[in-house]
Amino acid sequence: MNKIALYPGTFDPVTNGHYDIIERALRLFDQVIVAVAISHDKKPMFTLDERIKMTKEAVKSLGGNVKVVGFDNLTVELAKTHDASIIIRGLRAVSDFEYELQLGYLNNSLDDTIETVYLMPKLKHAFISSSIVRNLLKFNGKTNHLLPKEVQKIIGSMTSCTLQ
Repeated sequence: MNKIALYPGTFDPVTNGHYDIIERALRLFDQVIVAVAISHDKKPMFTLDERIKMTKEAVKSLGGNVKVVGFDNLTVELAKTHDASIIIRGLRAVSDFEYELQLGYLNNSLDDTIETVYLMPKLKHAFISSSIVRNLLKFNGKTNHLLPKEVQKIIGSMTSCTLQ
């Protein structure tokens, strides 16, 4: 039986921390579906198409067991659509735990056949968040140590962002 895991998020942009979680999830599950949310509430810096493109480029080297999709519905509905029984969530710090725990309980209340698995990135990536990266990008700050090189290249080629 194939174990399919869904890793949902805004990925605005996908970071080395996200990549680390995807890589770790691949060691545990047969397939990982990275689900990029439209996320109107967060008002992303990058369009959905840009975020999907960046994520696909970032994970290309991980092989065919990673799939990237966009979505604008409930995570549990998307999981059912892709036969995923696991939802992956990343935990960087204790401050993430309360929110992620509530989200996990909510998803389980909507579908008790879906489990949430929490993965921590390597310590060197624990401080990275997309919001930190976006703030650096606004001020042309250095981000190459925070982003996969493929993502850095895409963002660097965009006329709206000048990177160091």
